Amino acid sequence: MGTPAIERLRSSVVSKLTDVPKRILIGRALRSDRLGETLLPKRIALPVFASDPLSSVAYAPGEVLLVLSIAGVTAYHFSPWIAVAVVVLMFTVVASYRQNVHAYPSGGGDYEVATTNLGPKAGLTVASALLVDYVLTVAVSISSGIENLGSAIPFVVEHKVLCAIGVIVLLTLMNLRGVKESGSLFAIPTYVFVFGVFIMIAWGAFRGLVLDDTMRAPTADYVIKPEHQGLAGFALVFLLLRAFSSGCAALTGVEAISNGVPAFRKPKSKNAATTLAAMGLLAVTMFCGIIALAAATDVRMAENPAKDLIHNGVPLGPDYVQNPVISQVAEAVFGKGSFLFIILAAATALVLFLAANTAYNGFPLLGSILAQDRYLPRQLHTRGDRLAFSNGIVLLAGAAGLLVGIYGADSTRLIQLYIVGVFVSFTLSQTGMVRHWNRHLATEKDQAKRRHMIRSRAINAFGAFFTGLVLVVVLLTKFTHGAWVALLGMVIFYATMTAIRKHYDRVAAEIAAPEGPSDDLVRPSRVHSVVLISKIHRPTLRALAYAKLMRSDSLEALSVNVDPAETKALREEWERRGIDVPLKVLDSPYREITRPIIEYVKGLRKESPRDAVSVIIPEYVVGHWYEHLLHNQSALRLKGRLLFTPGIMVTSVPYQLQSSEAAKRRARRQQDWNAPGSVRRGPAQVRSKESSDHKS
Repeated sequence: MGTPAIERLRSSVVSKLTDVPKRILIGRALRSDRLGETLLPKRIALPVFASDPLSSVAYAPGEVLLVLSIAGVTAYHFSPWIAVAVVVLMFTVVASYRQNVHAYPSGGGDYEVATTNLGPKAGLTVASALLVDYVLTVAVSISSGIENLGSAIPFVVEHKVLCAIGVIVLLTLMNLRGVKESGSLFAIPTYVFVFGVFIMIAWGAFRGLVLDDTMRAPTADYVIKPEHQGLAGFALVFLLLRAFSSGCAALTGVEAISNGVPAFRKPKSKNAATTLAAMGLLAVTMFCGIIALAAATDVRMAENPAKDLIHNGVPLGPDYVQNPVISQVAEAVFGKGSFLFIILAAATALVLFLAANTAYNGFPLLGSILAQDRYLPRQLHTRGDRLAFSNGIVLLAGAAGLLVGIYGADSTRLIQLYIVGVFVSFTLSQTGMVRHWNRHLATEKDQAKRRHMIRSRAINAFGAFFTGLVLVVVLLTKFTHGAWVALLGMVIFYATMTAIRKHYDRVAAEIAAPEGPSDDLVRPSRVHSVVLISKIHRPTLRALAYAKLMRSDSLEALSVNVDPAETKALREEWERRGIDVPLKVLDSPYREITRPIIEYVKGLRKESPRDAVSVIIPEYVVGHWYEHLLHNQSALRLKGRLLFTPGIMVTSVPYQLQSSEAAKRRARRQQDWNAPGSVRRGPAQVRSKESSDHKS
């Protein structure tokens, strides 16, 4: 007697176990009312939202030297001045965004600022730029981390794309576990990297200034063969501007904090502004320190090291692997193979991977806001099991993985696409903030508040001017080197989001409930019911019985003659059984089924436009996917066509075959498992439920 219940319980356990891998990977589901538990303190928010600008010091100095190497070693003495320009820009952007987080703490960031003050088109432009930049952040950071790791592990270099995609998958799983949990995991390597760089800067300064030691980078004895000897005038200015634009990679990710204000603990704006200031100070100090140590240790970098780096009069050749600037400086300061060198090298590679976490938090949050405004699919607005925006995380991972595959995980090629989007958002955001202060100053009478607003407006105005100038420089110097791809991506995002918004607006207008009388509220004069028939079997008889219960004004059975012998047998069986429903047979000389039915139903509708036609389709349900291959899908095709026919109502009358009972039992077992106390109720309760189901 208890066998069905025991089997049901055993299957419930099996069903529950299928959920175990998901729970192992991303953790148990969290209730919506526990969202507050995922909010971040400043010590966790710093690595979560600022890992990108903090880690960029691992490759931004190298990008500056790579560009300067075009003019040879003599151009390296410009690197400190370029660093000063980057520092001024960093402080300007940080000061500007501190105004943003106080004025717009809702999490919309640049998108909200631009939309509110400059209009929807400007807001959508900012959103497009940020989405592109977030995807590039993941691709560049992970590719750069793979290259750093590859200098120590040859296997990684030989399989760059595969390893990079593997890291993307790992980061995706970590972020699906939730913002706070992933932030806690990322905090340790980020802080190890920051402290390691500061120790390197301090020890290098002590050795050079106090001990007067000679520190030499492993490339110090190499000679750079310049691509353009003795640049001067406009050519030199253009080269310096290009080097400056490459160094501006250190600013990417600054805007993520303004987008992530809702993720901070209270007081949200104050904590976000403090984190923003700490990030700017740390990034600037680390960037300048590495540039200074690179100059002191004679680091040599070249865009084409195989040909342009020469040792003892001979090019290094294609087998040479050019290590990043930070790796060469660490080797000069700590010594190759030393404990601190290994720790910093490992932390650098790891933090470059984790730098993508800035995008993993910014992209889904911005996607959620855009989805709420109907610019992206609504699925991006919903939170997953762990209260993270899971769909946005997966979408970001897919886009970044595609980009890594196309560009072969080459950070040098990818970085040329970089920072265009972020400076578009910087410029429009700061311009929007200027208009924000102008609007408030027009109505504010309190002199203390007016002085504060005027000061804030001045900061944002300078930020808008400076970032706009840098945007022009970036476009001029990087357009032909790959920036056009980023611009194309922005255009695609803009066009796609515009089309999505138009679709949602059109649907909303069509389905909006009217205030006055409506055709949808008027009952049809009559209802004609048509039951589609192919043979007389159980599904057919059930559909006819259901149709009779509807008490339509007229009822008929409809069949299509594609095989005269089968049609004759159907008529004879119909008469023999004495079925009291008229049977109409449509001729189909070309053996089509769908078209004759569609035309007949349309004809009924055309004869009486005020009447409704109800098409009842009997269909049987199988339990296994492969069984669908053994049956034609005429019912499915018919439903698809009829759904687009005005005034036609379509009703499916399912008949579950025995194989489908397995699917029904699985659903019932899941319900029994989830019901509190279902296991304790035992076999009698289960049998009672089965009996009730049978009676119904």
